[in-house]
Amino acid sequence: MNAHGIHVFTSESVTEGHPDKVCDQISDAVLDEVLKFDNAYEAEHPGEDPWKTRSRVACETFITVGLVIVGGEITTKAWVDVQDLVRQVIREIGYTDAKYGFNYSTCGILNAIGRQSPDIAQGVDQGGAGDQGLMVGYACDETPELMPTPIALAHALTKRLAEVRRKQILPYLGPDGKTQVTVEYREGRPYRLDTVVISCQHTEDILGPDGKHITEEARQEIIEKVGRAVLPKELLDVEKPTLFYVNPTGKFVVGGPQSDTGMTGRKIIVDTYGGWAPHGGGAFSGKDPTKVDRSATYMARHIAKNIVAAGLARQALVQLAYAIGICKPVSVMVDTFGSGVIPDEQLTKVVKEVFDLTPRGIIKELDLWRPIYRKTAAYGHFGRTEPEFTWESTHHVEDLKREAKRLA
Repeated sequence: MNAHGIHVFTSESVTEGHPDKVCDQISDAVLDEVLKFDNAYEAEHPGEDPWKTRSRVACETFITVGLVIVGGEITTKAWVDVQDLVRQVIREIGYTDAKYGFNYSTCGILNAIGRQSPDIAQGVDQGGAGDQGLMVGYACDETPELMPTPIALAHALTKRLAEVRRKQILPYLGPDGKTQVTVEYREGRPYRLDTVVISCQHTEDILGPDGKHITEEARQEIIEKVGRAVLPKELLDVEKPTLFYVNPTGKFVVGGPQSDTGMTGRKIIVDTYGGWAPHGGGAFSGKDPTKVDRSATYMARHIAKNIVAAGLARQALVQLAYAIGICKPVSVMVDTFGSGVIPDEQLTKVVKEVFDLTPRGIIKELDLWRPIYRKTAAYGHFGRTEPEFTWESTHHVEDLKREAKRLA
């Protein structure tokens, strides 16, 4: 984004107990179980081409009051106890008591998984992309993790909501929740936090006498122990007080699947850049890495982050596009919004030289056959520091610098 003067930008995040995120985590938990089987099989059959023997997974989940439906197309030799796995995920998220409107031990579970189309498989088995589509990656120098400030702070707040709930710092909180952060920019840089919204499920313990609003004491406690505990002090209350909204309707007792249905892939903006950069359109969770919706989006972020980390641009947007069954991308584009030290068309050539953008190359580069995906299904796929998130590595910085100098 190339902006000047004064403007505001808003991004949101949701907690792991949000119904859509529950579904993402279930879908990725199924994927992880299948990948565990595949890795064991590959270790026992080292001579076989894993691209042809590995499972194909496209798992989607739907959740509503008292019911979870798991569907999609999966071709595998693995056996997954879907019932047990779903209950395990929901229990670990925190839906362990009827007071939260959903209980892992009593909900109904329907398994409606089918097989992948053989028409798709014949192209993927040869190393081609698992679908057509366009994928976008982005990075900027606003934060240490090279992410836009609004989404980075929105995720920090939802992670903090989970932390104070799990550690019983705020024992009245439930698993469901949302945050939203509005940042004021001046001349393209974050200047102050204008508005912060924290919506968090809670028990009736903190309701006031009218039964319709949480107490002012609870509101202030949430602001201090969640909001001000993680938000940068240098951006708070600059020129005028930062406005905090906590449960703006007054209360949030009824939450989770009791209050709203959930579905895999409905939080793709939360998953990526909070609306700051475009999204290619495809969701991530429940898809094995032959699906370029997922793997190529990870690679696009990897490329963009390395470009910015190398000092070749202050911000970079990378778009990749694929045709189903075809190995090489049909297009590669880099846009630095005028912040690049070399022209964008030249930087695009550098990227093509440094990175292998075939599905096989991406999976090898980022080590994507590992069962790491449930961890990606909450609090964003980018800007993470955990070792599973290999696409956040900046180990290609010197390669990019060297190639840029060679082509200059």
